[in-house]
This record gives sequence, structure tokens and C-alpha cells, in this order.
Amino acid sequence: MPSLNISFTEDELEAVRAAAAAEGKSLKQYVHDLPLREQQRLQFVRYAVAWGEQHRGEFDEAFANEVPPHPQDRQRVEAA
Repeated sequence: MPSLNISFTEDELEAVRAAAAAEGKSLKQYVHDLPLREQQRLQFVRYAVAWGEQHRGEFDEAFANEVPPHPQDRQRVEAA
């Protein structure tokens, strides 16, 4: 199985060890899981943003008094 050597300063390594201990994981398991968790987080954010965009009209209608100005409208106001 492929492996990876990662260099840390003493302070960085201590912080990573503390984070691993806080999650009840070994240092190896914690560092292994980090990129996988980041991949899942990014996927969640992409889906959440897409869902929000799909339902923007519904929210704008339901909260008409709270709709922020469109970025292009802000630029027009600032240019005036």
C-alpha cells in the first residue's frame, strides 16, 4: 500500500497529536482521515450551494423584505 512521509515542525506535530487525541484516534488514522473529510466537506458545500441556487426564487419570494441586492445592482449604485 502506498504511504506518505509528511514533515511537521515540533509545534505543528504537537497540535496534530492533540487533535488526534481529542477525536480518540491514532495520529496515523487522524492524518489519514483528514483529506477524506475535506473531500466530503467540499462535496457537501457544492450540493448545498446548488440547492440554494435552485431555491433562491422561493426564498426571495418568502422573504421579499430581506433580499440582498444583486451584486450587479451594487456595482451600478457604487458607480453612480
